[in-house]
Amino acid sequence: MAEQADQLNQDDQTDNEITPSRDKVVVIENLTKKFGEFTAVENLSMTVERGRILGFIGPNGAGKTTTIKILVGLAKPTEGRAIIAGVDCVAEAHRIKKLVGYMPDRFGGYSNMRVREYLDFFGAAFKIPSKERKARIQEVLEITRAVYMQDRYVEALSHGMQQRVGIARTLLHDPEVLIFDEPANGLDPEARIEMRDLILRLAALGKTLIVTSHILPELARICDQIGIISAGKLRAFGTMNEINAQLGQMRMVEIQLNGNADLDRAQEIVKRELTLAEIAGSRTEQLIRFRANITEDSMQDLLNTLITEKIAISQFREVQTDLEDAFLTVTKEDRAKMV
Repeated sequence: MAEQADQLNQDDQTDNEITPSRDKVVVIENLTKKFGEFTAVENLSMTVERGRILGFIGPNGAGKTTTIKILVGLAKPTEGRAIIAGVDCVAEAHRIKKLVGYMPDRFGGYSNMRVREYLDFFGAAFKIPSKERKARIQEVLEITRAVYMQDRYVEALSHGMQQRVGIARTLLHDPEVLIFDEPANGLDPEARIEMRDLILRLAALGKTLIVTSHILPELARICDQIGIISAGKLRAFGTMNEINAQLGQMRMVEIQLNGNADLDRAQEIVKRELTLAEIAGSRTEQLIRFRANITEDSMQDLLNTLITEKIAISQFREVQTDLEDAFLTVTKEDRAKMV
């Protein structure tokens, strides 16, 4: 696969003088896409380096699909540009097809085709010479650990198996960038682990990946970077630590009250003492959770105040912010506008 990739790059450079960057493989600059008066994507900019995994997340209708369509050459931006391995996704859309492997969220199968026949069909569509296809198919089956299913009918495979075959298909032409739309959707826990391991192996092979998913804890375990898009705008981008910094050093704090403590009064004290981003209380659990810009000293002062006010507390602790918390915080304003 590497030899053909080198040949493709040589052919491409003959056609065009742009030389692919060895570092920033995906570059999106001020990307905007409008449909009449509606702005689907607005001034979006981000970069992904070679061998990195970007988790691209957002609510339904946030602009993810529109962005992906531009990256794979299926849509043109109103403004800005997207570049993959030095190639403009709009001006040179025909070359982008060699550089990108895209797996949509729904597997497209064909009746009465075995896995090897299915891959041979797409290998021919990618114009891989027949003499090379057999070896190529064997290689992608080995990478995806799907060799044992090569003689099975595609429609008879489990959903997890079909997803692996779908990834094998995207690898046939040895693309530099892989875009997976909801690859773990509908998978059982074991299949999710296999999918996670496969994505990590592909990154280790030097592939650059963009992955969308609604299973945020799973995504957080494999991604080097996260991009959160909402209402067409990139609300946060970077590593989890960088995103937490972008959120203004917000801390999530939980206060566990004793069974007979006054929850309402405790919440009023917290609201009185602090400027809060959000606060929620659970009578069932006798638990208060809030997010705020708060220092260690302020946390200690709040605890002392609650004790002085005779609020019985069994636990007072900071909760580590995860991807779900960051997502909800970043998209909160846009979700409120939709209500």
